[in-house]
Amino acid sequence: MNALQEQVRKAVQILKKGGIIAFPTDTVYGLGADAFNHKAVERIYAVKKRPRHLSFPLLLADISQVSTVAEQIPELAWFLARYFWPGGLTLLLPKAASLPTYLTSQSTIAVRVPNHPIPLALIQSLGNPIIGTSANISGKPSILIADEVGQQLGDKVDLIIDGGKCPGGSESTIVDVTGEVPTILRQGIISTHEIDKAYKEYCEAKGHAYRFRL
Repeated sequence: MNALQEQVRKAVQILKKGGIIAFPTDTVYGLGADAFNHKAVERIYAVKKRPRHLSFPLLLADISQVSTVAEQIPELAWFLARYFWPGGLTLLLPKAASLPTYLTSQSTIAVRVPNHPIPLALIQSLGNPIIGTSANISGKPSILIADEVGQQLGDKVDLIIDGGKCPGGSESTIVDVTGEVPTILRQGIISTHEIDKAYKEYCEAKGHAYRFRL
């Protein structure tokens, strides 16, 4: 077992005990916890100084986990998920009725499958989705290297996995697919052009009228 694998093994044990960790993703460094541990999620709100009405996105290990956190999932959502996942697209979906209210007070939940081995290993080993918010104080720029996470969050997290610089360089693109057409809520690593191209393909395949708004 190399040093990085040992960090991941240790991180999983921390998550299982309700701890919080920082880790690299394909976009920026993330701050995570077991999504189904209420105290751990509340701790992330405190560490980030994030307003409670702003829900955290969830990271999943693969597309099959979507149905555990969302329901009445539109065909377009499945299409975009298969098109862009694993990758830098976060989808806003109708939340599952079984989802704890502390994860979101809204009717929706944001989910993503990252294209990075470390968060995927964490989720698979834990057996639950993890919180996947950026590892920084709310309002400050996202972080791409572990040292800067340590400088900003210090000992407020239980472990920082140093997986090198994040390859993406910017946050995920968030797309709301709860309506009739996709709506970009946050422009990120996946461009508007790429979302538009995928949506056009979907409309052509389904024989739907093409409509798109930013």
